Amino acid sequence: MKRLLLLFFAISIISCKQTPKEKNDTNIITTKSLILEGEKHFKSLKQLTFGGDNAEAYWSFDDKQIIFQSNNKKWNVACDQMFLMNVGETFENTIPPMLSTGKGRTTCAYFLPDNKHFIYSSTHEGDDNCPETPLRQNGKYIWPIYDTYDIYVADLKGNIVNKLTNEKGYDAEPTVSPQGDKIVFTSTRSGDIELYTMNIDGSDVKQITSELGYDGGAFFSPDGSKIIFRSSRPKTEEEIKEYKDLLAQNLVQPTNMELYICNADGSELRQLTKLGNANWSPFFHPSGEKIIFSSNFNSPRGFPFDLYMIDIDGKNLERITYGESFNAFPVFSNDGKKLIFSSNRNNGGGRDTNLFIAEWKD
Repeated sequence: MKRLLLLFFAISIISCKQTPKEKNDTNIITTKSLILEGEKHFKSLKQLTFGGDNAEAYWSFDDKQIIFQSNNKKWNVACDQMFLMNVGETFENTIPPMLSTGKGRTTCAYFLPDNKHFIYSSTHEGDDNCPETPLRQNGKYIWPIYDTYDIYVADLKGNIVNKLTNEKGYDAEPTVSPQGDKIVFTSTRSGDIELYTMNIDGSDVKQITSELGYDGGAFFSPDGSKIIFRSSRPKTEEEIKEYKDLLAQNLVQPTNMELYICNADGSELRQLTKLGNANWSPFFHPSGEKIIFSSNFNSPRGFPFDLYMIDIDGKNLERITYGESFNAFPVFSNDGKKLIFSSNRNNGGGRDTNLFIAEWKD
């Protein structure tokens, strides 16, 4: 689930260079107070990682462990790999156990219901080395959809026990229904970038989106009946040509995205947001009646990104985080009491993106 992390890190880097004053802005959080004024839904906030780019953090079904991806060079990785932590642990001077192979690039790990296995996407069968990561083409931000990504099942010692996809092309961004019966994922097997569902064992694969454009980053509602996802759907002839030309190169331009919602079988599809810019990394509130997501729609220069919440009928948009920072990848614990997310806050004005856990209050 290549969640645009590298793209937005690039935007972050450029923004810092263009506005150096922000680097020493008094709004940047110190360790004394991680919660910014206005962040009323955070009862407490704890920093978990302290270096590198850390994201895509997902809870075990029993809320006791978290699996996440990181490229922290101090952890002896060249690009994103999967790591495990117990809830309550932090990693300022220690290294968490790595669960992926250490080869290729990985993304989007997600626990299975038994809490003893997880799924994730990896390019390791295509090449042991990290694939190149282009970020710009013709002056525009892009990111790759590697056709060597496949979806695997592994245990918590990192042993791969099953391979769920064998189609040619990109198979990635898998997440599991809270009911424990289905997986939703993104694939290019149809020639476009569409959403599919399958059973936990990889059987009964069904395509659930079919309109031209990138559909990805999908999550089930708490009762498993609905799916929320991000989409970049070209409309004009120029946009369609640009999209198809990039797709032919296994690339996508993810700077204009809106959120869409549908039933788990793809029916009753509708657009949820019409905010402009990039609206992405959506996740259901525990009530199933709201969506939390990241957006830069209020940022003319493309940065910062903040968390927002919106009702599933598109009403009552509410801002959750504040500051001149990057905030994304929000995921509620299964019991609804905590929220984990990635942020640039408290990084000393540098480029690191770390994981934070908030005690949530409605």
